[in-house]
Amino acid sequence: MNGKTALMLLTTISMFCPAARSRAGSIWAKRDKNMRDIYADDVARNIGDVLTIQITEASKIDNKAKRDLKKQTDRSNTFNGELGVTTPNNNLLPRMPGFTMNAESTNELKSKADYKDERSFVDRITVVVMDILPNRNLVVTGTRNRNIAGDIQIIEVSGIVRPSDIAFDNTVKSEQVANFHIVTRHAGVAAPYTRPGWLGAIFDIVWPF
Repeated sequence: MNGKTALMLLTTISMFCPAARSRAGSIWAKRDKNMRDIYADDVARNIGDVLTIQITEASKIDNKAKRDLKKQTDRSNTFNGELGVTTPNNNLLPRMPGFTMNAESTNELKSKADYKDERSFVDRITVVVMDILPNRNLVVTGTRNRNIAGDIQIIEVSGIVRPSDIAFDNTVKSEQVANFHIVTRHAGVAAPYTRPGWLGAIFDIVWPF
């Protein structure tokens, strides 16, 4: 082998060997733990993941009670004065005066109550997975604060979500959340107009009717 042939052979080996090593290294390289799996989705599974709850709460109460009680008593007694007692000396006992007695009593009670309450709450809130139960159910909680032109609304949501109830778009309906707890508070310029004043509240307490 002459010098020229040896140089060409070394050049060829140097061109192909790094590429081979690069391909082998890319196949067997350790995967970065911060990288998502190839076939993974964005559904919440671990602590710290986020999940969107679609709140569609509607309640309707229609209670009616009607009571009609009536009791009537009618009693009548009549006495003509004759005792029906005779003696050998021809009725020495005096004759008692007769009397007639009539008594009537009526007791009647009528009552009627009608209570209706209908409410609806629709919203979306994103919560954070705070814990994972032994059966892989997710404990979630979240808070949302809105301040629009001085009107403040605070929504607090918590509950337990079953992973199989989470949709492909990482959402779950509120009726599928166990121990679902929602609290809404309002403050700001509109809050005094949504509740009675202090004088009206006192009258509601002391008013007996």
